[in-house]
Amino acid sequence: MQIKFNKYYYGDIPEDNGGQQSEIKKVPASDGKEEWPLWEVFIRSKQGLDHKHAGSLHAVDAKMAIENARDVYTRRQEGTSIWVVESKNLFASNPADNEMLFDPANNKIYRHPTFYELPDEVKHM
Repeated sequence: MQIKFNKYYYGDIPEDNGGQQSEIKKVPASDGKEEWPLWEVFIRSKQGLDHKHAGSLHAVDAKMAIENARDVYTRRQEGTSIWVVESKNLFASNPADNEMLFDPANNKIYRHPTFYELPDEVKHM
């Protein structure tokens, strides 16, 4: 089995998922009804360098999710960039595996920059 990965750049919306669908895809909900897919929204603020999770919303496709995220999460023009990711495409580690994932880094002190002094000119650290 070969998996195909598409490369998208910052701000791109794939052509096949840009809101021009002839039929609306729905996913089954826990109560048996069908609903639109759930999207996670990440907003980059004007003061920040990183995107932060702002919330979730339901939308038919990526274009609709970005438009709805703009309307819901950036009403006061506080954002400069919006990312949306369909929730089914997010993967997380299991909290039970924390020891296995994070303990190997504890014996490598060079990964903990507590002994570095940063000059005052360095910002956003």
